[in-house]
Amino acid sequence: MSLVAPVIDGQVTGSSSAQSVAAEQQKKAAPSSTMDKESFLQLLVAQMKYQDPMEPTSNTEYISQYAQFSELEQMQNLSGSMNLQRASGLVGQYAVMEHVNESTGATSTVEGRVDYVTFENNKAFLSIDGTLYPMDELTNVMDSEYATAVESAEKFTEIMNRLPGVDFLSIADRNDVETLQYMFNNMSSYQQEYITDSQVSALQEYVTRMSQIVANAEAQAAKAQAEAEAAEKTGEESTSVSGTAESGEDTGEAETEESVSAVQEA
Repeated sequence: MSLVAPVIDGQVTGSSSAQSVAAEQQKKAAPSSTMDKESFLQLLVAQMKYQDPMEPTSNTEYISQYAQFSELEQMQNLSGSMNLQRASGLVGQYAVMEHVNESTGATSTVEGRVDYVTFENNKAFLSIDGTLYPMDELTNVMDSEYATAVESAEKFTEIMNRLPGVDFLSIADRNDVETLQYMFNNMSSYQQEYITDSQVSALQEYVTRMSQIVANAEAQAAKAQAEAEAAEKTGEESTSVSGTAESGEDTGEAETEESVSAVQEA
């Protein structure tokens, strides 16, 4: 095998051995998608090993390449530290991600609060609803007050959409109506701005109608209870009267028997 190969700008070209070594090193570095110091040194050794002995690369050039890589490594470390600081500041914030499914390639929008941040291979990942997403997929960060208002409005809309029309409202819908009323009354003025005027009007109609339904239900329940108590009282009185009549009959029979006995003795 020939050890002679042309060198252009300190790089070996045309040597299949050098190219194969470089390709092998690139494959090893591929999983992390970044080149560390060890990988650089291995490539540098390969370059020195397969250089043209007639035109060897000077030590000054090697030192220069190593210095450039060291500077690049420091910049990458600084970038990683800045990313860590930036990612850590996202904890508790409302983030919007454009997530790409690795299996299908489909893109979907993911929204939610960042629970925590983790780093793997100098890359930040944001945890949203128990799932980790690369920080590279982050598109927007929302103000916490705005995010809370949006979440409240979405929840309010979801519950209201479950309700039937006002004319078809029943006592079974009481919990949802009371929940909506409670949510709206406990919203700040800023949060209430995200509830539409039509929703506010609908809420008022639901509350009014539900008040009527509850009042009618309570009146019917009170009437049924009163009737049950009256029936129970009537039954007790009938039993008492029947008991008194039977007692009178027994007394009359006893008196008659005593009279007959007295006559017989006389």
